[in-house]
Amino acid sequence: MKRSRINQIMAEADEMIRSFGFVLPPFAYWTPQEFQANASVARSLIDARCGWDITDYGAGNFDKMGLFLFTLRNGRLDDLQRGGGMCYAEKLLISREEQLSPMHTHVVKAEDIINRGGATLVVELYGSDPDGRFAEDQGGTVLCDGIARTFKPGEKLRLAPGESVTLMPGDWHAFWGEGGDVLIGEVSTVNDDETDNIFREPIGRFAKIEEDEDPTHLLVSDYGEQLL
Repeated sequence: MKRSRINQIMAEADEMIRSFGFVLPPFAYWTPQEFQANASVARSLIDARCGWDITDYGAGNFDKMGLFLFTLRNGRLDDLQRGGGMCYAEKLLISREEQLSPMHTHVVKAEDIINRGGATLVVELYGSDPDGRFAEDQGGTVLCDGIARTFKPGEKLRLAPGESVTLMPGDWHAFWGEGGDVLIGEVSTVNDDETDNIFREPIGRFAKIEEDEDPTHLLVSDYGEQLL
């Protein structure tokens, strides 16, 4: 992805988020130079990889297959492993109309996916085999706003604004906006996007960046090069 396109997506996403009454935290608006100057006091943000995250999954066609994310807070794996402390994470996502977030699951993370506003969020579901692998003939059961719902393999949930689904490790899922763009909330256990996204197809989690202009704000994938 070109950096200029990423900068544009950031501006459009911020406008959409504000239109639904949400405001990103102050560090979201730091320039790269401000982030570098604050790196020592922002170490917990950097280590938790909080911030801007825009991906085309390495496929080079963001409008067709991609996702906007902003990690607002993220806990510590050590706390999760010992069973106490900061064991949670929260994100805002934007799924555009017919923009696919491809079929995947998680090994550790359980998550609530919440339609915070906009159009309909479609979530396509499959179950797993006994080893957690994608199973095209397996359904399962999820919670929709706390109510158990059994799904058939390949069934598509349609979530209106305010509705949600709880996905556990081994619940394979893909999602996209239907009838327009969707603002999505994600509340989950500790999030590790580098190791805990298992895709059905051999694709990448992060975009490859072409630096055609300076970044407005750093992506979480920039932190290793810019801040560490």
